[in-house]
Amino acid sequence: MTEFFQTGLGMAVLMAIQSLLIVGFVMISLLFLVYGDRKIWAAVQMRRGPNVVGPWGLLQSVADALKYVVKEIVVPAGADRAVFFLAPMVSFVLAILAWAVIPFNDGWVLANINVAILFVFAMSSLEVYGVIMGGWASNSKYPFLGSLRSAAQMISYEVSLGLIIIGIILSTGSMSFSAIVNAQDTGYGLLGWYWLPHLPMVVLFFVSALAETNRPPFDLPEAESELVAGFMVEYSSTPYLLFMAGEYIAVFLMCALMSLLFFGGWLSPIPGLPDGVLWMVGKMAFFFFLFAMVKAIVPRYRYDQLMRIGWKVFLPMSLGWVVLVAFLAKFEVLGMFWARWTMGG
Repeated sequence: MTEFFQTGLGMAVLMAIQSLLIVGFVMISLLFLVYGDRKIWAAVQMRRGPNVVGPWGLLQSVADALKYVVKEIVVPAGADRAVFFLAPMVSFVLAILAWAVIPFNDGWVLANINVAILFVFAMSSLEVYGVIMGGWASNSKYPFLGSLRSAAQMISYEVSLGLIIIGIILSTGSMSFSAIVNAQDTGYGLLGWYWLPHLPMVVLFFVSALAETNRPPFDLPEAESELVAGFMVEYSSTPYLLFMAGEYIAVFLMCALMSLLFFGGWLSPIPGLPDGVLWMVGKMAFFFFLFAMVKAIVPRYRYDQLMRIGWKVFLPMSLGWVVLVAFLAKFEVLGMFWARWTMGG
């Protein structure tokens, strides 16, 4: 069996199995993320939330998914059918592809490439095309306006996200997620992770991730009161389900990025406790809880406020932080606090 997996066919079979495991983990997590999202909102609003389908309502997401699958697909008159159906597939597939370079433990990664950050940014940048294609192909002014809003918003906050991550790259000397996590393994547990030396940027990264994934209070592309659900207004059944699944997968990806970049990934927060995949999954679940809480308690921004924060606040702050971290790392201020090339690179 070992010799078989060393052949070309065996390696292809092994990669297919690993890919299915990742997709299975993400899709199963997606069901419970939607359930948890709705339960958190319900708790904040003092109501029950899903509690009928399955024990404690755990199968509500499965029932909703089946409902979308069996419903009729309605295509607007005059729509570009090819682009109309391709758009949700693009959004869903690109969101899944980014998980190929996300490590869950030391060596637990499908593709441990040394430019993993660039790969994730390439996939997340291309996701905007699915939104634009969906708005354009719907042949309606409301979805088109929603897609334009989403494109401007995602591009604006990708700049800030990129500059924030450059600070992490300067400290580590590598664009590999595994190297970034190893650079945070200082023996001091929680106090050795990047959230402390890059503290101001943690908040900026979290807020930028909300805007990048169209989550409240920055869900302007889907603002029901203004744009009738934005670029997805003409979608129903399975295409709509793919759009929503892609959005939640992108949110979960941002939770994974926060865990890897700032909070030690699979490292234990307490020295002496064993590291492992459970720490990684637990941190991702915690950050998703924060995403859900923000949606439940923070009111929606106006679009001009959203763009002003992105270009006039976050961009100058993140750019200034890159310059500052480059200086601190170059001259090794406070030893290995900002310059951890020997550990991570």
